[in-house]
Amino acid sequence: MSSHFSNSAILSVFVQDVCLNHQYIRSRDLSAIVERPERVRAVKAGLAVALSRLEELSVALKRKTLPVPTNALNNDSSNPDDLAKALDQMTLDASTAPPLESEGIPVRIVDSTASVNILNDAAVKFIHGDIDGDVYLEKLKDWVANSVDKISKGESEIPLHLPQGDLYLCPGSLDAIQGALGTVCEAVDSVFTNTGHHSQSSANSPKQAFCVVRPPGHHCGEDTPCGFCFVNNVAVAAAHAHLKHNVRKVVILDIDLHHGNGTQAIAWAINEEYHRKTLEFESKPADERVENSLQIYYGSLHDVLSFPCEDGKAELVQAASVSIHGPHGQHIENIHLEKYTSPEDFFERLYEGPYKKLLTKAEQFVNETGGSNGDTLVFISCGFDACEHEYESMSRHGRTVPVEFYHRFTRDACALANRIAGGRIISVLEGGYSDRALISGTIAHIVGFTGVEAHVSRDWWKPDALDEVEKGLKKRRGGRQSNTTPLPAWLDRTITLLGTMEGGKSAPKYSCPVPARSMKLRERKQEDGASGKSTPRETSPDKHEPSPVVKAEAKEATTKQENQATVAKKLPRVILKVGPPPSK
Repeated sequence: MSSHFSNSAILSVFVQDVCLNHQYIRSRDLSAIVERPERVRAVKAGLAVALSRLEELSVALKRKTLPVPTNALNNDSSNPDDLAKALDQMTLDASTAPPLESEGIPVRIVDSTASVNILNDAAVKFIHGDIDGDVYLEKLKDWVANSVDKISKGESEIPLHLPQGDLYLCPGSLDAIQGALGTVCEAVDSVFTNTGHHSQSSANSPKQAFCVVRPPGHHCGEDTPCGFCFVNNVAVAAAHAHLKHNVRKVVILDIDLHHGNGTQAIAWAINEEYHRKTLEFESKPADERVENSLQIYYGSLHDVLSFPCEDGKAELVQAASVSIHGPHGQHIENIHLEKYTSPEDFFERLYEGPYKKLLTKAEQFVNETGGSNGDTLVFISCGFDACEHEYESMSRHGRTVPVEFYHRFTRDACALANRIAGGRIISVLEGGYSDRALISGTIAHIVGFTGVEAHVSRDWWKPDALDEVEKGLKKRRGGRQSNTTPLPAWLDRTITLLGTMEGGKSAPKYSCPVPARSMKLRERKQEDGASGKSTPRETSPDKHEPSPVVKAEAKEATTKQENQATVAKKLPRVILKVGPPPSK
């Protein structure tokens, strides 16, 4: 493990490049694949923009050339010297990244090489293991090992009873899955363990983390891969925190566009077990009654019209709509995204109204279950696919959020973590598929972690600034430019930082003899109530105009492979567990 930045940061960003190894190899045209290795690069680009902008802000504040509004810092200080001092607490490692005039930024980047063996890790087995043997996990390894052989024979590497359009595997998928799990567990260790030369009680010890990993995880249940997800990264990280660091209360805040049905099913089962133990041993002392038990609050803000609820299946819609706090040991809050008319309407009517409930119910959960005694941890299942810049085919119901949501929600979630979890909070990448959604969402998310509330920050993710970023990245990739105007200093710095983070890394290319006749999958269709005719339910993302970055990468890639049309998604085996697990 190496770090580009000093260990004195308040936010650690863990980047796992082995996640690039998970690719779609069934055919050569990738034009409709949205869960792609390039997602990691887009997040890195957003991170580089955030870092360069923070550096620029730090310099300006030191020179006192920028006005700083009230609430510029977490301590509500409006003194420019205070903000400059806060930003300058941490310094970029000049040995690994070329210096700018000032590099004071409260962030470090960790190139994670962590990995776990899914058949030999206690946290993975806690979530996905079976009493009589790791049946699902062993099958997953076999599917990966046989992927090339299956595809070369014209078959699918995914068992036919599973959603073919949502799930795919290749020889590098297991490394990506185990690397993602290893990274989120490493992040958990980092917020509980002293790092660097600071003491564990130091305010500068990194208690916040953001994990850039894929494939995502929140649709995967105990043994049910679904919606791009084969294991549940956040649930495994929560189990790791419980088993290794004695965490007994976990708060999961899911802001992906889609309901995290897998995470909710896992949380339900864990809470049910806690409740059963409580009833079974209620005549005994409290510490013996709930010893080493885990409770989870799962709160989700999502579009109930989208996957996995888009077909209107009763059990899925009900699961995505349930809110229960206390009865049967459950702590679940589901909030549905609504349309808004303006940013002001969004934040005044929706965010400060129903959406904030996601946070208030989380705090209520901790307070009503004995309060926090250093045994609480907060997670964000951070999907950027609800962003206003996501592909239209992904957010076709119009239930989106402004980019600034990721800034404000992150700040509020960090404030919540300060109150209930000693400041410890870990964000894990879930969805987000267009470059612009990923870049802009990451900028706002990172700035939210650092606590900077300067008015100029809103300009950093406006469309014209994102246009500049895309043009700059295109230039770096060798694209043709209409003029030779020098890049702004922050953009030039962004490109330098992105180059440092990438370090020449790219996704491996797998050789797979694809049959001449590609396996085509039917589109999901729905019945038109008036005419009785079937009409396409969801257009492929390639029908949405891709960003310049995607266009440039598509042109230079010589082994692009093809996605299949979106197909009907099968239901997870378990949505809400209300009794003993079914026998195998």
